[in-house]
Amino acid sequence: MPRTLTARALGAGRSLAASLTPPIDVSATYMRDADNGYSSGHVYGRKDNASVQQAERQIADLEHAREALLFGSGMAAATTLFLAASPTHIVAPRHMYWGLHVWLAEAHRYGHEVTFADMADLDAVGRAIRPGRTGIVWIETPSNPLWTVTDIAAVAELAHRAGVLVCVDSTAVTPVLTRPLDCGADIVMHSATKYLNGHSDVVAGALAASAPSALWDRIAAIRDQHGTTPGPFDAWLLMRGLRTLDLRVREQSRSAATLAGRLASHPALSAVLYPGLPDHPGHAIAARQMSGGFGGMLSVRVRGGAAAAVKVAANVHLWRRATSFGGIESLIEHRSSIEGQGSPCPDDLLRLSVGLEDPDDLFGDLEQALAPGSPAR
Repeated sequence: MPRTLTARALGAGRSLAASLTPPIDVSATYMRDADNGYSSGHVYGRKDNASVQQAERQIADLEHAREALLFGSGMAAATTLFLAASPTHIVAPRHMYWGLHVWLAEAHRYGHEVTFADMADLDAVGRAIRPGRTGIVWIETPSNPLWTVTDIAAVAELAHRAGVLVCVDSTAVTPVLTRPLDCGADIVMHSATKYLNGHSDVVAGALAASAPSALWDRIAAIRDQHGTTPGPFDAWLLMRGLRTLDLRVREQSRSAATLAGRLASHPALSAVLYPGLPDHPGHAIAARQMSGGFGGMLSVRVRGGAAAAVKVAANVHLWRRATSFGGIESLIEHRSSIEGQGSPCPDDLLRLSVGLEDPDDLFGDLEQALAPGSPAR
């Protein structure tokens, strides 16, 4: 179970000092044997660092993956996958993390052609796949920041019939709530900066694969050649975060569900976007695909448009006005301001990342910020 895998802290008690917390391996290079070999299995820190490999093994275990690789950021993980692929046709979500959407829109520079489709519509996905041409279907579920839900198993079945690889960005839910590889995906991606780390003090990314492949070998080679492996201290911090991942994600999911339910009928809001709400269009799929909660992320749309939304964000006290998500502190963000021109994100939308504060306190803070006549701070 995830709680057992995370709590036992890979490596605990195995160092020479029998330390409970795994030590940080800061060595950039390793000793050769007298016979010129490397019996330790470690040669050079760029791809052989023990701290990085410990975190990789833990992520692989959590995702039920054959192998995992760490990267210096989520963007590095995702773009390395596309750089490793031979020029192909890619199907990606119309609504997804905007930074990667922007990169994919320019992927023709690397020989790729990209079709953005409504991934919640199986017929639309089927029309977007071109048998013999499409090589990758990229899923992000729930999608950031509208939290639309994609049926991973159904899309994987559709894609695999056409010989297409399926990759899933599972950053928002983590393996605590969804294991995409168990649903039929081939590769899962995380911005480990978010929930996997959980303390807003690491920038990292991860890929995990269900089986060996030529593409996976190429991904590993490009990571080595481009030097995009994270440093040992970042890997150690990530392992520290992973130890509490199960407890954090489940508690944040409970709090997010509480807030979504309380906000659903608020007169100052035109919509609350959260897969755990029964009237969410993807709720039935989410209930089947997610176990133990619906995630710690939700978005709200504020009546009165962009100015009203920005004013609400300005008037909170407990929520922190900052980008990113998945940390122990609750964050609020006017998302379209971050994404900029061309973004499909509504300008009245506020994205909420629910932390570990008391949900009653978080709701009270939002309620006073949403109140008519709430003074700008």
